[in-house]
Amino acid sequence: MTARTFSSADLQNAIERGEVVPYFQPIVELRSGELWGFEMLARWLHPQLGMIPPNQFIPLVESSGLMDAVCDSVTKQACEALMPDFPAHLSLSVNVAPTQMRDRSLAGRILSWMESAGFPPTQLIVEITETVLFRDFKVAEAVANDLKEQGVRLALDDFGTGYSSLSYLNSLPLDEIKIDRSFIHSINERRESRKIAAAVAGLGHSLGLMVVAEGVEENIQADACFYLGCELAQGYLYSRPVPAADVAAMIAKPALSSPPKSPLLSKDMAAHLEVSPALRMAHLMAIYDSAPMGLCFLDKDLRFVSINERFGEMAPALEPRLGRTIEDVQPLIYSKIGSYLRLAQTGERIYNVEVLNPIFPNRTMSMCCEPVRDEAHEIVGVCVTLKDTTKYKKLEEALLEHKEHYQLPLDLNSTYPFTADPEGKISWAQARGSDTLRMHEARGMGWLRAVHPADVSWVAESWAVNVRAGTQYEMEFRMRSVDRRGWRWMRARTSPQRGEHGEILGWYGLLEDINDRKPASAPPD
Repeated sequence: MTARTFSSADLQNAIERGEVVPYFQPIVELRSGELWGFEMLARWLHPQLGMIPPNQFIPLVESSGLMDAVCDSVTKQACEALMPDFPAHLSLSVNVAPTQMRDRSLAGRILSWMESAGFPPTQLIVEITETVLFRDFKVAEAVANDLKEQGVRLALDDFGTGYSSLSYLNSLPLDEIKIDRSFIHSINERRESRKIAAAVAGLGHSLGLMVVAEGVEENIQADACFYLGCELAQGYLYSRPVPAADVAAMIAKPALSSPPKSPLLSKDMAAHLEVSPALRMAHLMAIYDSAPMGLCFLDKDLRFVSINERFGEMAPALEPRLGRTIEDVQPLIYSKIGSYLRLAQTGERIYNVEVLNPIFPNRTMSMCCEPVRDEAHEIVGVCVTLKDTTKYKKLEEALLEHKEHYQLPLDLNSTYPFTADPEGKISWAQARGSDTLRMHEARGMGWLRAVHPADVSWVAESWAVNVRAGTQYEMEFRMRSVDRRGWRWMRARTSPQRGEHGEILGWYGLLEDINDRKPASAPPD
């Protein structure tokens, strides 16, 4: 017997004998990998031929007028098989044919199935297709409202492949929208599929709907769906449809998959995606508009997509910018930053480049150009940040002038301050071009390497004794000159810094060049 020889009588007999049974495919929460619910699917278990594929008997169900009989039987079996141990937090999704959505008695029949099995209406999700909306929307809307009044949730199945109008979506009391598997299968290979999936997810979120990705078979697809904002997914990655006998074991598992692992994702992003897209967008727009620096987004052809008020103040234009290239609208600005924008187009990140503002010549700007990538890591534009650094530039120039003014007297000073820790090890020493000892050489006990070999032993010992005694100290010894060709006499004076209980917190000291004041009888060498 082949699929072409099946008759309505064969199917009717199969229904009566209980050969058409429910199978269950899990629906998983993408963020955690935990079980969310099941979709019920009809399967024909033929006693001789085994499992009859759905594509061989579902057309017969539709053409023979047995759709109601099949759905009634299979759904009733499903509710009875799951109860009374079906967890309250899980849901059961059932598919309703377009012809059934034109029957005003459907809601009553569904409620009778659930009531007889003790299945709560709030755990049931009825899935309808876009075809229903195209054929007879008014009746479908009435049936949907009947179901909704009883606490049943509604999902729009296979979205993106039918003929629905956005006004229909806004009119139906939907709870979920399911992205068709044809887009999910190619989501990582085709840019068009990614963009359609992203658009459907955005549409669903804008209407307050849960978004489900169908046909997920690989982890990379699950990651992409999560990144686009899908909350739920189902497909062979998690499990093929299973018989009722296997449902309990699946419910007992802590998770059916691991959380997303894409390099584009992080725990912070996962938490971020829990917030509704509308709130995220409002949050981002508030930050964008109130930022103290100029912000603009250019598309991959360097056309303006958006600018904030601060950018408009720093780089004003005499004509509208959105949709036009920065070179056309603001050639003066482009002449200064165009080369950096072109580098960002190729993926290079430009940070803190100082440019003179050509519109306000007495003002300087710090610019950053960040390549913007989509969910597949393709460059789709450039984000430009401008910060007015004029006052910082003037402060920097003033500090430089101040340094030049005071540096010469400082360099001519023959006294060098230093500090040491409680154990007497140098923690800081002033370093100048004419210093006898460089800062990096002085740290710890490194300063002893510059002491004359004849003085090293007694200087180290006397300094250690003084540290233990905790008293003020003064000593004179010879140190290598800056040109490292001779020796000069130096005087070190130190005082302890004490805490409120008398403990030594450290040492303050001055190293003074006294070579010119030493008598001739005390040669340095």
